[in-house]
Amino acid sequence: MKITYDPDCDAMNIVFQEGKYEISKEISEGMIIDYTDDGKVISIEILDASKRMPIEEIGSINFNILLKAR
Repeated sequence: MKITYDPDCDAMNIVFQEGKYEISKEISEGMIIDYTDDGKVISIEILDASKRMPIEEIGSINFNILLKAR
């Protein structure tokens, strides 16, 4: 996973896997999800990111991944 923020565009991009997307859907204004043709999420783009989260927190994003056995 790779998270980038471009302050010139005020856009954050969260890439889950490399590859070419086939489908791009704007799920709400400024929130775009890119999918493969078989429905797997490739990335999420957040436009106007500083309006959606505190700008000082953009540089220090923390996350936890909880994996459950199938």
